[in-house]
Amino acid sequence: MEPEVITSLQNPRVKQLVKLRDRRPRDAAGQFLVEGYRQIRRALDKGFAPVELYFSPEWFPGDQGNEPELIAAAAAAGARIYQLNKSAFAKVAYRERPDGLLAVLPQWRHTLDDLALSPMPFLLVVEAIEKPGNLGTILRSADAAGVDGLIVCDPVTDLFNPNVVRASTGVVFSVPVVIAESGAVRAWLRDRGIRSVATTPAATILHTDMNLTGPMAIVMGSEQYGLSDDWLREADDKVRIPMAGQADSLNVAMATIITLFEAVRQRA
Repeated sequence: MEPEVITSLQNPRVKQLVKLRDRRPRDAAGQFLVEGYRQIRRALDKGFAPVELYFSPEWFPGDQGNEPELIAAAAAAGARIYQLNKSAFAKVAYRERPDGLLAVLPQWRHTLDDLALSPMPFLLVVEAIEKPGNLGTILRSADAAGVDGLIVCDPVTDLFNPNVVRASTGVVFSVPVVIAESGAVRAWLRDRGIRSVATTPAATILHTDMNLTGPMAIVMGSEQYGLSDDWLREADDKVRIPMAGQADSLNVAMATIITLFEAVRQRA
């Protein structure tokens, strides 16, 4: 079946794609945008089927390579396929340099009890992350570190922001993510005997001097305020990253990488 061709910027589907950039219409529709070959490929590889896929050959980089195969795979997974001309795709794309592929996928929700914990649980917990780029980078770090799951507490940005998906390079589809309230997460960790290790510049123990093995959750705070008083008060341990300059903290995504991979080193 030939794809429907869309050339008008006033087409209702074009208007709906633009709306899905914003959180309220995104949540109301229960859908989100995934742009780019690598991101859509990872969604399909992990069994996440697009509802719709839009493509524009005029934006494909160079000669057509793997794009036709990806489009066919999305169609086989049940996606409705639409072809846009160059101007219509430019209107719906949110990347500065689009590659001519954009998918609409259904949102999902996981609970804490959905997490499949390993015999020696290793979790990452983040509180009130504000910037989509930071949350996306944290997702990439969590994937690289091999955590059992990422628990996002009291988020300011949402998991399905297009810039989260982009910054994660599509690993949002491979890392188990749960969104939950901080108090419920602390109770859940305690009930399962999982130690919480909070990161704060006020800690006296360096992250390299703390035992980061065993059942454990590393807990990171927001960009502006760090961890809340409740997390700092109820955490089992607190650590800090040594800082030699005038700044007393790092970007939260960078601090997450440093702390996670010290735990990876110890746990290896």
